[in-house]
Amino acid sequence: MKSTFRHVALIGKYQATASGTMADGSRQALEDIAHFLSRRGCEVVLEAETAANMGLARYPAMDVDAIGTHCDLGLVVGGDGTMLGIARRLASFGTPLIGINQGRLGFITDIPLDDYASKLTPMLDGEYEEDSRPLMHARVIRGGKTVFEALAMNDVVVNRGATSGMVELRVEVDGHFVANQRADGLIIASPTGSTAYALSAGGPMLHPSIPGWVLVPIAPHTLSNRPIVLSDAAEIAIEVVNGRDASANFDMQSLASLLHGDRIIVQRSEHSVRFLHPPGWNYFATLRKKLRWNEGGS
Repeated sequence: MKSTFRHVALIGKYQATASGTMADGSRQALEDIAHFLSRRGCEVVLEAETAANMGLARYPAMDVDAIGTHCDLGLVVGGDGTMLGIARRLASFGTPLIGINQGRLGFITDIPLDDYASKLTPMLDGEYEEDSRPLMHARVIRGGKTVFEALAMNDVVVNRGATSGMVELRVEVDGHFVANQRADGLIIASPTGSTAYALSAGGPMLHPSIPGWVLVPIAPHTLSNRPIVLSDAAEIAIEVVNGRDASANFDMQSLASLLHGDRIIVQRSEHSVRFLHPPGWNYFATLRKKLRWNEGGS
């Protein structure tokens, strides 16, 4: 049978076991999915690190840039963290991504491993729901020069040091002064990231179709400092006014140590991530499953 997608890249999460070998279950899952894709008429390649760490040599291997150039679909096997990492790197190529979750159902890896064949079959034939998520582009400015920059899909977080007190942060939106906030930190989250760290800090959940961000203080000194929803067309600037050992985190993976006077500038990236979901997928069904709403109901 012929698939709508001819060249499919398989990207896996690989973890070493206590003995130093790769998990057999993950390797077997990737082999099974690769075989399934081949039977559907797809030309399968493996992401290079996945292939090397899993010891899979039956299929060609490509690095991420080559996947973006040559493949028309990326199939990610793992959790939301695995998807976040590859999504940022493939966004500039416009490569659509499908997520298969090996553990608990994810917000963006929403196909359970034990049901992948029935979910993928119509999707490979072109029946799917598409969901586009803009990335955030963040820069650390020091002395008028960019000293660090990164893309984020979930959030940009400015945090106090692990052993220090609160930080004081000056917040501006589109050049307009908002407030000096004293808190443990500040989160700027996309709709995708609104169900992550921002949610645990008391922020609202944003539907993915909303072109906005949420600004959420972490344990603010003044209780009237509440989360605020902003347009994602805005430029947000956060300046470190006071506090020791502050840092900036981008999707909790990239780190930049901050000095007094450093400014973190956050803008909407020109790139978006394309997610493909099974037919009938909707955001609210995902929320019900992940957050265990209406348990026992339909």
